Amino acid sequence: MSSKFLWYIPNQVEPGHRGDDVVQHHNSLDTLTGHARAIEQHGWAGALIGTGWSRPDTFTVAAALAARTTTFQPLIAIRPGYWRPAHFAAAAATLDHLTQGRVLVNIVSGKDNLAAYGDSDGDQAARYARTREFIQIARRLWTTERVTYRGAHFSVTDSALAPRPVVRGERRHPTLYFGGASAAAEEVAATEADVQLFWGEPLDGVAERIGRLRQLGEKLGREHAPLEFGLRVTTLVRDTTEQAWADAEAKVAQLARRSGGIERNPHWQAAVGQRRLLDLAARGDVLDDNLYTAPGRYGGGGAGTTWLVGSAEDVARSLRRYERLGITHFVLSDTPYLPEIDRQGTQLLPLLRQGAVATHRTSTRDRDAVPTAT
Repeated sequence: MSSKFLWYIPNQVEPGHRGDDVVQHHNSLDTLTGHARAIEQHGWAGALIGTGWSRPDTFTVAAALAARTTTFQPLIAIRPGYWRPAHFAAAAATLDHLTQGRVLVNIVSGKDNLAAYGDSDGDQAARYARTREFIQIARRLWTTERVTYRGAHFSVTDSALAPRPVVRGERRHPTLYFGGASAAAEEVAATEADVQLFWGEPLDGVAERIGRLRQLGEKLGREHAPLEFGLRVTTLVRDTTEQAWADAEAKVAQLARRSGGIERNPHWQAAVGQRRLLDLAARGDVLDDNLYTAPGRYGGGGAGTTWLVGSAEDVARSLRRYERLGITHFVLSDTPYLPEIDRQGTQLLPLLRQGAVATHRTSTRDRDAVPTAT
């Protein structure tokens, strides 16, 4: 199976996300279309578009960008509770039909400002039980003529969709990506998701989780095609290893100077996956040769908590190690987003797509040194 390489498009009201360039009209349709077209031109498969109540509606942004591109695949992050499953399934099937099968979906079950849009905050078990029902209903509506479903959280009666998602080869509907590291989340991933997304954890942690999810799927009786795996991580790429580490440490130093005023999102802090990332710093600032954990100490969250740092060859080599573990979906990014689409699309992506990793450049940097950020 060939790997899929995607980028990330900022979907933010406020400019400067994770160090992005602060420019006028940063979130206009023209600006975001510029990102999507650059992604398309460089050969990325598409891009993740994030979700959250304080951000522009993700599905609307994805539909607008899909209309202005030809091959760009939007990975649309959505939340059960913000959407009801039949409404979502219809919207996704319609956009998939109109774009000739370009829709990808990322199901997000983490906490949000639920009360702001009329949702309720159940315990973790209830959230993931609801997510399971959400995915089951959507998948059945996409693949079955008429659906009646009675669940604890959602129900539909004699429901049918028109148009249906595009069927092409083994593809029967938009790929369902899913994240989560808790026991409840892993049960949903093992039985219902198409792709489990991991944050930038070390190789040993990812290998352990892949093994556990595969065993869990067998134990629980997974009924779908084998679960696939993906990695969402920041990739800081420069012309040389030395320059990459110099720039990475400078960025962390800047984060450190600003960290006194940063208020961590309590939802991030409570998430099992985020805690796993933050706890990595205790193992060292640099793991697996070039996985940099220091950003998480100074305000980095999610994909910004750990970075893969180095030359294009260094980073490609590291991503190939994840690929050998079974990772076949990669969502990469760095800021400023638009220039990095070009840099990494020119330097890194060809190595990943062709499997040609150049001979490692010897670095004089002491990998065990403590970064200069204070």
